[in-house]
Amino acid sequence: MDPIVTEVVRDNASPTNLPSTDSGLPVATVRLKPKRARPFFGRHPWVLESAVLRVEGAPVGGDVVDVTTHDGHFIARGLWNVSSKLRIRLYAFDATTKLDATLWRSRLESAIALRRSLGLDDRREAARLINSEGDALSGLIVDRYADYLSVQVTALAMSLRLDEICNALETLVQPKGIVLRGAERGLSKLEGLHLSDRLMRGSAPAGPIFVMEHGLKFGVDLTEGQKTGFYLDQRDNRQAAARMARGRRVLDMFCYSGGFGVACAVQGGARSVLAVDSSEKATVLAKANADLNGAANVTVETADAFEKLAALESAGEKFGMVILDPPKFARSRTATLDALRAYHRINRLAVDLLEPGGVLISSSCSGAVSREDFIMMLSGVAQRSGRSIQILECRGAAPDHPVSVSCLEGEYLKCVIARIA
Repeated sequence: MDPIVTEVVRDNASPTNLPSTDSGLPVATVRLKPKRARPFFGRHPWVLESAVLRVEGAPVGGDVVDVTTHDGHFIARGLWNVSSKLRIRLYAFDATTKLDATLWRSRLESAIALRRSLGLDDRREAARLINSEGDALSGLIVDRYADYLSVQVTALAMSLRLDEICNALETLVQPKGIVLRGAERGLSKLEGLHLSDRLMRGSAPAGPIFVMEHGLKFGVDLTEGQKTGFYLDQRDNRQAAARMARGRRVLDMFCYSGGFGVACAVQGGARSVLAVDSSEKATVLAKANADLNGAANVTVETADAFEKLAALESAGEKFGMVILDPPKFARSRTATLDALRAYHRINRLAVDLLEPGGVLISSSCSGAVSREDFIMMLSGVAQRSGRSIQILECRGAAPDHPVSVSCLEGEYLKCVIARIA
């Protein structure tokens, strides 16, 4: 099988001088600036370039390093990346732990056992098995779709350990195939990392994989779908929306593969569902999923969300429920204000389309936008629209997307269910 193609940017280093990942022991020590160590004593896993005082040794991308205070007291052990502002990802907080294949397998075993305890081990279904920092495996995401695994790597260090990780996954999960999905282009650039989508192990699915979710059946395209194939984080939120949908005319914006709309139509008893996405590939999949579940009252359209919302408002259309599940509007802290403006605009348009007593399901997957900022944005929508917005639930990701209290940046998904008077 062809090896993973990895490009590493490093200072004064030979392109073939890749790190040795076998021993798991440090090859260098990184001292932090004074008064910059507190977050890492609290086990936060990200050391930024701005916190580094000096490096003792000559690590290259992916090497194991020890992190100490400015005066040499041990804090943690992590993996080095000279290409990234996120200079070190921390994986151990004692000096006896080796960052080797034994550790990665142990972490994978623990994460998979958690999903089993949550009742998510049915091979007909889909589940997130590894959730990066939430499972103490920063930079690694693994989703299981029936008998296949979809792997996404967002850290250079993890890309250099893919063989070790895939070896462990093959033993622990015994999938028919493991498919690698490349990280977002901007993130790959920041990490100095380029991974192409490819089959890592076993055989590739011949076409869409069909998985069950709360009794519904969905087709998932592992090779061309968004993210790692399906929005598993919204699994339970789709059911929450369905519980509110009975007898309502539902508008499902940014519908992707139709998860919300199909749940509302089939299980929620919605009167009708209009599902809209700007991607033709997504709407084809959404229509197929509606047909697969016998949802004859679901209509699917390909259209720009903002333009469609404005057109519906101009036509005087009204709905009993509007679902908004847009893509990430903010990819960094500097883009937060622009993202909040975009969220305000689509939520204002949605509120204008809702009849009195209608339900708004509004989500944000932008980690840079806090839950508090998102709710304040809805407060602004209430003021501008002259409508009362009553929050019924503030939800997050499904429990197979755990969040470490040491890295609250992992709590990215906000899903607000509100009544519009």
